[in-house]
Amino acid sequence: MASLGIASTSAACSLFHRRLTTNQRPTSKISCVGWDPEGILGPPQTGHLARREFQRRLERDAEAREAFQRQVQEEKERRRILRQSRVVPDTSEELIEYFLDTEAQEVEIEIARLRPRLNQEFFSHLQFELGQLRFAVSKTEAMEDRLIELEALQKALLEGTGAYDKLQADLITAKNSLTKILTSKDVKATLLELVEKNELNRSLLTLLDENLADAHRANQKQAAEFMEKLRVAVLKYITV
Repeated sequence: MASLGIASTSAACSLFHRRLTTNQRPTSKISCVGWDPEGILGPPQTGHLARREFQRRLERDAEAREAFQRQVQEEKERRRILRQSRVVPDTSEELIEYFLDTEAQEVEIEIARLRPRLNQEFFSHLQFELGQLRFAVSKTEAMEDRLIELEALQKALLEGTGAYDKLQADLITAKNSLTKILTSKDVKATLLELVEKNELNRSLLTLLDENLADAHRANQKQAAEFMEKLRVAVLKYITV
């Protein structure tokens, strides 16, 4: 699934995530032995010993890279297993608690998975609970904490659903644009038309890359060559 690209949402999510904690793992540092502008590796050396030392450094870098990749895969698998083990609740009240218990890194995925449930009824219930807490005559510390959690949750979900909806709309537009390009008798004219409509964007380029990858996997050389040429042409006109 494409990332929603909402850094502020992830930041907000870290405020209301309270019950599940992500295991912090040390990040392996990967050195680049071919680039040493600060002279950290020392002056260039020659001879058998220097070559042996260079080889050992390469091996250490390879081991560190493999260890880091293993850590990434293990974390992805842990999150996948946890995601599959969770039971989606039936009521808006329970769904609020469900999202409060969701790890920050998983919020985007859960928003996409549960987008139909994040409707007017859900947000009205969330707003109602927020109102009760804000205008309570006497507030306890627990109520203050709950208010902070729910405000952060509301902000994260509103931003997240907005980003998800925009992404879906962009993908639909990109599919229509790509179909128009592929069936056009004058590709350049069609590209210029899409530029005028502001429909030549990163979503279209992403979709084009996916089709290009599919063509390569299917060993469709002619289709892949056409997609490569089309990609070059799109990049000339693309808007950020």
